[in-house]
Amino acid sequence: MEIGTYSFGDTQRDEDGTPRSTAEAICNLFQAIVHADGVGLDYFAVGEHHTVSMPASSPGTIIAAAAAATKNIILGSGASIIGTDDPVRVFQQFAIADALSGGGRVEITAGRGSSVESFPLFGYELGDYDKLYAEKLDLLMTINASPTESITWSGSVRPSLNQLAVVPRPVRGSVPIWLATGGNAASSVRAGQLGLPISYGIIGGEPHRFAPLANLYRRSAAEAGHEGDSVKVAVAALGLVAPTKEEALDRFYPGWHNLTLEMGRLRGWSPQDRHVFEAQTGEHGAFYVGAPDEIARRIVNLRGYMGHMRHFLQSDVGGLPQEHLLESITLLATEVKPRVERLLEKK
Repeated sequence: MEIGTYSFGDTQRDEDGTPRSTAEAICNLFQAIVHADGVGLDYFAVGEHHTVSMPASSPGTIIAAAAAATKNIILGSGASIIGTDDPVRVFQQFAIADALSGGGRVEITAGRGSSVESFPLFGYELGDYDKLYAEKLDLLMTINASPTESITWSGSVRPSLNQLAVVPRPVRGSVPIWLATGGNAASSVRAGQLGLPISYGIIGGEPHRFAPLANLYRRSAAEAGHEGDSVKVAVAALGLVAPTKEEALDRFYPGWHNLTLEMGRLRGWSPQDRHVFEAQTGEHGAFYVGAPDEIARRIVNLRGYMGHMRHFLQSDVGGLPQEHLLESITLLATEVKPRVERLLEKK
């Protein structure tokens, strides 16, 4: 089972709460990816946001830089917001990253985006949300599946392509494309019908309740004739690993609280306190915040429901100090992953 982490970039804060440089946040993210590779983590995803607090606005750019500076880790987007981007450019960026990695270490995760700041930024209408995603995902898959550089495609959301070259090609001809969802049944069906692996972002509630969606996904894939390695499930969640549960809670809560305040202003959420936070860090909660033994046990427990092959955590939220992020990554790779492997061997 693969263990990993993901990030949207995390802008640090001064002692008075003032945000520091977004450029620093990107450098910190790059440092974290290189560190993750060095300690043996399996996977690192870079998600797309366009905010001061989460400034990783171009996952492909960061992944290309990291691909040239790492040796073993799998790198992916988590996710690329396909509806407001150009699939041709997304494919080209990730094909370049794949070449720099030596081939076989770069993936694209295509998402619709639960945050919609990219729509006004790039001049799209929210009313076209579904159509943009469906057509642009189709174009991305068409390019990826092509045996040559020459691409022909037509749709209504961007100019058609008529035997135009899209270069470069990935080292092995294509890159894995995943579909990201926050728990939408229609997205589970879509991924299954298309034969794409699916990544569930579980940021609240009880993760095991997503099991019916994973079953729906697998059933949809089987009915469409898809099987084998293309049918697989990943789980993304919030979490932080520290030497003790108490340290993990105390380190993660301030940033989580900052994040909920920001999201509350943007989305109208009610304020969340420490009691609500700690309730989500329990045995059946959505936050994987604790010491290695607990985190490994909970990952394996969820695998019994979801059957997922990859579990990865977002730790750097709300200005988490960089040293705590790096330590969490180290513990995921050197303490959590071996425990997960031993627990699975016993099953």
